[in-house]
Amino acid sequence: MQDVLQQSPKLIEKEIIPTLLFQKPILLEQQEGLMEKLMEATKLGNIHHGKIAIIFQDDEGLKRVETTIWATGLKYICLKGGVWLPISRIKEIQMV
Repeated sequence: MQDVLQQSPKLIEKEIIPTLLFQKPILLEQQEGLMEKLMEATKLGNIHHGKIAIIFQDDEGLKRVETTIWATGLKYICLKGGVWLPISRIKEIQMV
């Protein structure tokens, strides 16, 4: 069985995130300074409506979504359109 973290992330639309499962316990190595980067990306999203790429893992594997972050909390981020994503499942973010 191929290790999930070695797979290329599957590009998805943010609208399908609510249909994804985040129930299995996983051990995910996150980008250094992820919370600070999320806060910066939130400012970018609110001021300039700038998009970023978010690499995250659901119960099936790595996914990539390009969107705007509207809010960052302690456990979740809120994307444009009111879609919530658990921070514990985010591997990294990249400026697009």
